[in-house]
Amino acid sequence: MIKLVATLALIAVATLGAQQPRMYTAADYARAEQFLGYKANALVTSGPVRPTWLADGRFWYRNATAAGAEVILVDPAKKTRELCAAPGATCAAASSAAASGGRGGRTGRGATPVVNSPDGKLAAYRKDNNLWVREIATGTERPITTDGVKDFGYATDNAGWTTSARAVLVWSPDSKKIATFQQDERGVGEMYLATTNVGHPTLSAWKYPLPGDSIITTIQRVVIDVDAPNVIRFRMPADQHRSTLCDDISCRGDDFTDTQWSPDGSKVAFVSTSRDHKVAQLRVADAATGEIRDVMEERVATQYESGNGAANWQILWATNEVVWFSERSNWGQLYLYDLTTGKIKHAITAGEGSVAAIVTLDEKSRSVWFTATGREKGRDPYFRHLYRATLDGKKTTLLTPDDGDHDIALAPSGKYFIDNYSKPDVPVTSVLRDANDGKFVVSLEKQDVSRLAAAIGWKPPMPITVKARDGKTDLYGLLYRPVNFDATKKYPIVNHVYPGPQTGSVAGRTFNAARGDAQALAELGFVVVEIDGMGTPWRSKSFHDAYYGDMGDNTLPDQVAAMKELAQRFSWIDIERTGVYGHSGGGYATADAMFRYPEFFKVGISEAGNHDNRNYEDDWAERYVGLLTKNANGTSNYDSQANQSLAKNLKGRLLLAHGTMDNNVPPYNTLLVVNELIKANKDFDLLLLPNRNHGFGNEPYMIRRRWDYFVKYLLGGEPPKEFELRPPTPGAVPPR
Repeated sequence: MIKLVATLALIAVATLGAQQPRMYTAADYARAEQFLGYKANALVTSGPVRPTWLADGRFWYRNATAAGAEVILVDPAKKTRELCAAPGATCAAASSAAASGGRGGRTGRGATPVVNSPDGKLAAYRKDNNLWVREIATGTERPITTDGVKDFGYATDNAGWTTSARAVLVWSPDSKKIATFQQDERGVGEMYLATTNVGHPTLSAWKYPLPGDSIITTIQRVVIDVDAPNVIRFRMPADQHRSTLCDDISCRGDDFTDTQWSPDGSKVAFVSTSRDHKVAQLRVADAATGEIRDVMEERVATQYESGNGAANWQILWATNEVVWFSERSNWGQLYLYDLTTGKIKHAITAGEGSVAAIVTLDEKSRSVWFTATGREKGRDPYFRHLYRATLDGKKTTLLTPDDGDHDIALAPSGKYFIDNYSKPDVPVTSVLRDANDGKFVVSLEKQDVSRLAAAIGWKPPMPITVKARDGKTDLYGLLYRPVNFDATKKYPIVNHVYPGPQTGSVAGRTFNAARGDAQALAELGFVVVEIDGMGTPWRSKSFHDAYYGDMGDNTLPDQVAAMKELAQRFSWIDIERTGVYGHSGGGYATADAMFRYPEFFKVGISEAGNHDNRNYEDDWAERYVGLLTKNANGTSNYDSQANQSLAKNLKGRLLLAHGTMDNNVPPYNTLLVVNELIKANKDFDLLLLPNRNHGFGNEPYMIRRRWDYFVKYLLGGEPPKEFELRPPTPGAVPPR
């Protein structure tokens, strides 16, 4: 009897010990914090090179060293690289510019963003729904349009998820005319958000068209004769608020995408994109009369885009030709067309791999320089390389021979380019090359991570290749392990997901010491993976269109298949403890993963998710799902893709987070899911961040809560109480 009691006591003690969670300390979190960007990047020196070109063909750049900043002056013609330490006007000017940031703004008096004319004499800007110009020399201001009114203003882009303070326009080369548009939002539905504060909240209301709306934002294209002034309207119906490069008419907030002037300012070429992005129509307008001539059109079954990084079409006015991008062969290629007839002449590029962005085009040498992915066998298909192709389609030359992802900066002269190349696990090497043949000119910098490795034991992520859902297609990604990794242990696996379709989980392949908080999270005792599933860009058209029309796919079949394969390959992955997190589209995918694969994913953190694309802006959803169509029974083609319809399936731990002033993905998307979870009597966690917009994912509080959630519910640990991450104050100089 005594033995039995003793045995039971030992079992009880052993059981109690096994249930005791690991107590994480502030020191554990502080160590993980060292792997975040604001800590890790301060210990990385040299490169990449960001040049400031001088009128005589030389350039200078600011370089970070362990001892501080230095300014380097490079003369490509002489193949020299020297420290700007000796007296001299050029070095003094460069050093002064570097100390002040090295960049000039395009903002006029006050805070009004302006767009300067090519001759530097005028600045164009918006005021009271109209377009104005200011004489830079005298400061004299005058309106050049007068009929702009609320919801029908000139050069305005404030529809849906984006808002540009700067006027959206393109000056003619002679600085006498402006191509722009009058944006029509009259009758378009609105979105509403209210601030959180003591007293009456401030209501934010703006035009936010949704899929299926009968009235959406459109634009009426115009040319403005600045001196007259006079507005010449294009003789055509209102165009859609779309472009070939992105969902919006202005892909970078201020550029008038898909608009090109002729050198003499007499014509404007532009592309009209249909509401569903399935038709792109190249047109030429007479700048004096507004008469329109249709040149050619591209029709696709899913969605057309003109490249990834640039709108890859360009007019050769001198020879009446067009360089046009198409994925008709399943790969993104360039083609040459006749501008008069609209007929194709021939292909400029061919073979496997896709053109990403036209860098420059030289009509005299009949050559085009472009970046492309997937053309070099045996290399990561997401790596960008620079090429030069002759317009006759007979010769394409690789200009960046090294294996890696190449970030290019072309000299204004077109004679040279700076090649910053790297891999996710290999720091940046910067060299200067000849733009004609890619020959090496001079070595610039080699990024140094030795201090980072010495200080915290930093190691790069592991590139991985796995099979997709079909068991055949290769997928690429990154795997992060703790620095003190022990192959004899079992680690929970966490998937940091972004499903596309406009990018992927890994995003860029350029080297980055931190890459968000993936490595920092791994330091707390996890294996973290990022995998670009089918449906993400940069590869073939069929790969990108893998789940077109069904956003609820979210690459999840690929994520699950890949994680299971990794667990079979590596014994140290505990596939029974699987987590997932993501922001925006990744937040949508995370909740979707928890609902569609409730037995597989145990813990999820869904941030700012567009959980129902009927509640997200029209141009993004209609591009990747198609137009919303309603059936006789009241259902639609969007219904099954809404996360709230699957909320009843939840079994694991789910944290939903959203900013209450998110004007990109309004918080009602998350509240729809919350409502259905409540109806289904499900336990979940909700974090609403007052007055935050869409980008709260990298806030210290959100990062800490994310760590806490995985530590507690996936690892079974106990996080330190309210650990405070302390990023440097904006503008402060990081310690060295």
